[in-house]
Amino acid sequence: MQNIADSVGVSSITVSRALKTPEKVAEPVRNKILEACEHLGYVPNQAAIALASARSKNIVVLIPSLTNSVFVDILVGIKERLDHHGYHLLIGITGYSLDEEEKLLRNYLQHSPDGLILTGIDHTPGLWAILENQHIPTVHTIETLERDDCWSVGFSQFAAGQAAARHLIECGYQRIGVIGAQGDPRTLRRRDGCRQALEEAGLYDPALEWIVAENSSIALGASLLEQMHREHPDCDALFFCNDDLAQGAIFKCSRLSIAVPDTMAIIGFHDLGGSAWTTPPLTTVATPRYRIGYEAAELLVAHLAGEDRPERHLDLGFEVLPRETTRLLS
Repeated sequence: MQNIADSVGVSSITVSRALKTPEKVAEPVRNKILEACEHLGYVPNQAAIALASARSKNIVVLIPSLTNSVFVDILVGIKERLDHHGYHLLIGITGYSLDEEEKLLRNYLQHSPDGLILTGIDHTPGLWAILENQHIPTVHTIETLERDDCWSVGFSQFAAGQAAARHLIECGYQRIGVIGAQGDPRTLRRRDGCRQALEEAGLYDPALEWIVAENSSIALGASLLEQMHREHPDCDALFFCNDDLAQGAIFKCSRLSIAVPDTMAIIGFHDLGGSAWTTPPLTTVATPRYRIGYEAAELLVAHLAGEDRPERHLDLGFEVLPRETTRLLS
């Protein structure tokens, strides 16, 4: 670091400040320092920095999957905000396993993270004990959690499931089913919201409620649509708890010559890429995934900076997007 300072003609303190808090150094000086770092092959020793500052600049982010674009979108939002503040991401993939989530967290704690960003509000007792004992600032994403000892950014999965069912009910469909995959807690809460709305309307039939343990996919959606139509040909509307399932169902309806939405109405969830371009375009519940990640990172950074923010739980809501796979029946 002193070599860099000598080559640029500044103090080593200025070099340190340019690397750790670049916004505090004038841009021309900062650029010269960065050029000198590149020329001399200097790489900051993060372990030494952590010892000197009592901050690791590491943030642990645990998500269920990197193949599910829902969590990738959240991760992009997190990364873009944390990059701006000079934090480094330690990303762990839980595979939808609460036990694996706890195991990963225990391993990552060895890197002395400054904060945690977790998916959902369902965790093992062991993980909750870690959060309570370690006192590491933590933000939960994709759902809101009314606890005074943590922060959360998301929306109500239950209310979103209700809204999907109510859209189908208001359109006039009578034999409404719900199909979900993975069986994770968020899918089950959407299912529960849908079920309650159907029960209130006197339209709930448990035979039309299918939750399978397989991974959500277009192929699975196509297969489940065919099976549902074969076993319950009077079913006239389906709420799929994820858009990839709904997309597969639309493709299968086309192959089976099932008219959408006249014979079978379909509504999905999340408004994933491609849902607006299926034939016909998919009605879905849009969720603010990128913003959830961005706001979660913002909330965590604010707390780490010592800012006193009154809001601990940020509900970003959702939106039902009526397209052409549902319609108002005459």
